[in-house]
Amino acid sequence: MALTNRYKTAPGAGTIAALILVLVFGSPWYSDWAQDNTNPETAGGWWLRLLAWPHWRFDSDDSLRAIVIGDLKAILVVVLTLVFLYLLPGSQLARARGTISQFFAGWASYVFAGGFAALLTTLFLANPSLLGAFRTAGEGATYGLFVGWIIGLATLGGRRGTR
Repeated sequence: MALTNRYKTAPGAGTIAALILVLVFGSPWYSDWAQDNTNPETAGGWWLRLLAWPHWRFDSDDSLRAIVIGDLKAILVVVLTLVFLYLLPGSQLARARGTISQFFAGWASYVFAGGFAALLTTLFLANPSLLGAFRTAGEGATYGLFVGWIIGLATLGGRRGTR
């Protein structure tokens, strides 16, 4: 039996979309391609590079600490997306599924997830600073702002999980 929209939950659909975004665009292959083949001085090149922000690596010349922090950031983006999709009330208060509030709640959850994932991973750096934490949180929120609309679209029409 095929799954239909009546079985789709907004948090589940948004989390799966976030996982796919991080797995595909955060992969070493895409990240390397974006670095080598795009121009950061163009809007398209900047956005293609931004997609690779929560990158993950399993083989790198970087230190183990840098690899773990990058991987942790990617993992936290997905986990925090799920958490914020459950916590944000836009979808819960909407009278009908598929409304604009559900879209914005999904989008906002990704903005918050990106910002908080960056902020939390900054704590694991060798010399964390408050300014560094603010800068990385801004990078994460920027990522969520320009990519989070995909999560917002994925959550449209989904129910809130438990009744």
